[in-house]
Amino acid sequence: MDFVNLTQIRSMTTVTSKHIEVTPGVCGGRARIAGHRIRVQDVVVWHEQKGMSPDEIVSRYPTINLADVYAVLAYYHDHFHEIRRQMQEDEDLVREMQAEIPSKMPKW
Repeated sequence: MDFVNLTQIRSMTTVTSKHIEVTPGVCGGRARIAGHRIRVQDVVVWHEQKGMSPDEIVSRYPTINLADVYAVLAYYHDHFHEIRRQMQEDEDLVREMQAEIPSKMPKW
């Protein structure tokens, strides 16, 4: 087993905090790429559900870089249950709103 010293842990934390921000009032207080409105959960959906590689994500969103995407994925795995809970809350809210507000689009 590799030994990780305190300096390495601090360095890893600094790298993640350089790329990830959580700001009350911005993106609902959800974790996001620093300086952007791209949430961690957005990148997770693109990567896990849509099958996009980190390179594909960067090519579609050129204002971010590979380090941002990999930092997001690391943050996600470090905060897995929190991010999944937030994603579920968002899905529940969408279903609730769909039930309360009927669509104005005609049903064919």
